[in-house]
Amino acid sequence: MADKSVTRRDFLVKLAQGTSLAATGGLLWGYLVRQETRAAPFALRPPGALPEADFNATCIKCGQCVNACPYDTLKLAGAGGDIPLGTPHFTPRQIPCYLCPDIPCMKACPTGALSPKLKNINDSRMGLAVIDLENCLSWKGLRCEICHRECPLKGKAIVLETHPREISKHAMFFPIVKSDACTGCGICEKACPTTEPAIRILPHKLVQGRIGEHYRLGWTFETEITQDFQPAAPASSEAPAEVPKQAPGMDYLNQGL
Repeated sequence: MADKSVTRRDFLVKLAQGTSLAATGGLLWGYLVRQETRAAPFALRPPGALPEADFNATCIKCGQCVNACPYDTLKLAGAGGDIPLGTPHFTPRQIPCYLCPDIPCMKACPTGALSPKLKNINDSRMGLAVIDLENCLSWKGLRCEICHRECPLKGKAIVLETHPREISKHAMFFPIVKSDACTGCGICEKACPTTEPAIRILPHKLVQGRIGEHYRLGWTFETEITQDFQPAAPASSEAPAEVPKQAPGMDYLNQGL
């Protein structure tokens, strides 16, 4: 009889333990699910990453890209943050992407979340550098330009514009980011000497607008003028002066329309 009582007591204890464990697991899972739904797409992904929604659907969180990175740039997101759990990302201020020519992280990805279509690392668009003009030393009038010097695509992704000073003969050099060339590697953010970086890498959707396809920007010479202009013959018998060929775009001089 005592053996049966002990067996029954053990059963009830294990049942209570199992119930507590299941309840705890359910609460933890519910928290993770809620965290995933609130996760903001602020993460900077490895080179070649698909658009955020496709990336999250394709990435299996295996960590092979993290292991393949020779600079320990990539990390897997932990629980409780603003990035979907287990997905790879990097923080430029800590360790930027050093643009490996062979793109080992992409080659290690087994699912194509890091698209193999990326052949040239300089074509990667992990994010976009944005300058805080109020705290950038160069824009304050001091000589810095560290972001320009450290940029792997110096002169393409970050250029310097010169402006004269009002109080001296020395020019001011202002760094300007070109969105069509910036890879989002974050080397500039890492190198920025201010206490908090005055240049940061952010996802494109957070900083870039979209003008709309219905706007016609003729001065960008994207729309060719199809009507050929033939100047009228002059009244004199002299040979007509050769009219230079007009570049495609808007005809602001009203020569051909």
